[in-house]
Amino acid sequence: MTSICGVVCDICKDFGANCPGCAALEGKVYWASYVGADLCPLYDCCVNGKKLLHCGKCRELPCAVYYDTRDPSVSVAEHEKGIQERVEVLRKLG
Repeated sequence: MTSICGVVCDICKDFGANCPGCAALEGKVYWASYVGADLCPLYDCCVNGKKLLHCGKCRELPCAVYYDTRDPSVSVAEHEKGIQERVEVLRKLG
């Protein structure tokens, strides 16, 4: 399973135990509060705002929201690498 932002859920450490996937949660992921939100900002923008199936359908990919939602436990370089990996996943989805 792939999330709307390109995370491959099956390899995510939180999938299953803490998270059934953002679609199942309608973007109400536990970590949203860490960025001062009720919903994942990427989910909110993509699904609620732009009415897209996933971020790969957006012409602005990757947008500022990707860069602004960095997990503070990872370095900027790791975050940027993760963004590029997710963009590649989304582009393959078409």
